[in-house]
Amino acid sequence: MTDQLHIIGGGMAGSEAAWQAANMGVPVVIHEMRPKVGTFAHRTGHLAEMVCSNSFRSDDDERNAVGLLHWEMRAAGGLIMEMAAAHRLPAGGALAVDRDPFAESVTARIKAHPLISVSYDEVPELPSDGNWIVATGPLTSSALAQSIRQVTGAEHLAFFDAIAPIVYAESIDMSVAWMQSRYDKGDTPEEQTAYINCPMTRDDYEGFIDALLAAEKTEFHEGETAGYFDGCLPIEVMAERGRETLRFGPMKPVGLTNPHQPTVKPYAVVQLRRDNKLGTLYNIVGFQTKMKYGAQTDVFKRIPGLQAASFARLGGIHRNTFINSPTLLDSQMRLKARPHLRFAGQVTGVEGYVESAAMGLLAGRMAAAEILGRSLPPPPPETAMGALITHITGGAEAKSFQPMNVNFGLFPPIDARGGRRGRKDRYKAYTDRAKAAFQHWLQGQQ
Repeated sequence: MTDQLHIIGGGMAGSEAAWQAANMGVPVVIHEMRPKVGTFAHRTGHLAEMVCSNSFRSDDDERNAVGLLHWEMRAAGGLIMEMAAAHRLPAGGALAVDRDPFAESVTARIKAHPLISVSYDEVPELPSDGNWIVATGPLTSSALAQSIRQVTGAEHLAFFDAIAPIVYAESIDMSVAWMQSRYDKGDTPEEQTAYINCPMTRDDYEGFIDALLAAEKTEFHEGETAGYFDGCLPIEVMAERGRETLRFGPMKPVGLTNPHQPTVKPYAVVQLRRDNKLGTLYNIVGFQTKMKYGAQTDVFKRIPGLQAASFARLGGIHRNTFINSPTLLDSQMRLKARPHLRFAGQVTGVEGYVESAAMGLLAGRMAAAEILGRSLPPPPPETAMGALITHITGGAEAKSFQPMNVNFGLFPPIDARGGRRGRKDRYKAYTDRAKAAFQHWLQGQQ
């Protein structure tokens, strides 16, 4: 069918793209290779499976760029945000979800839609005709990645993405650890206790760093050009940058008081965030790692409170593939060399679940509009979605292009006339302007 849209990949971006296009009246087929063809990081065949963190990060839509992106996706009828709300877990000001029920619900909603079908097959090369969205994410299969390189005429870019370990809550020693959100964020007692904290003395910390640096690591031989995304650095890579790096990063001891020793300020704190609604699983925040499995258990059990920890999943690392979008894509997210192909999600060089889903939302709407004989301009650059699509389709420097989370640095500056603004007031001005612009963009599609 010439009016049918095909989507390669059923992750966050592919699922959201399918939902948006189908709701515009366009028949959609999702091509998902799992579970027939597995990946290093995925455990199931569900659509929109979360493989790294279970958090969509800050939900503050007034002073935070990713919270604003949440707001825009909800305003646009986004499926990912709807299901995230349905399976939300207490996490202070963050939007964390119960990952398995979340993915199961997304899958059920997609399969129940009368205009969406799911084909569990691998697409090994870019199709030569039809209407397609490539939303294969960071774990694009080697065959399809090779096809992308051949079609674009350029070597694809890559970095290594790391996964944090998950601990069984019952194995954490709560006579040492305690529950508290940093700065007591959250409106309810449940939200304020969404994190478990493990305190470290200076000797604990120094011994941990020594063990971390000495631990056996996974080695790679896939080329020297691959690097790490700074938002997902393995902890040992951070430690190699300086012994105090972790203490000023994921192990910072600020905003917390140890009820077991309220007058003693920890030298460092390891935080664990609830990973499921039952509260039986907790992931170690910021502890992505490339240590080998045996080394991980030895090193992590040095953390006070985790000496007897039992791990539901150890950390890991995998290759993350993305294209040089500023060079290859037009403003409609189409591949310039083959305009019948659109790209969406992390493969375009955005980083994070929310950003990936947002680019899927735009690609789905743009593809559906084109199939229906209409034109859909990108959202204004003053919006979170507009800032992201502007960045990946020409706003970024192509020679140094790297994956990017949404942030206010991607937005056109706020007019500073009338005096200097404080940071909080400035961020509020960004979000107020963005919401008005996004609502106007949505109204233009009615």
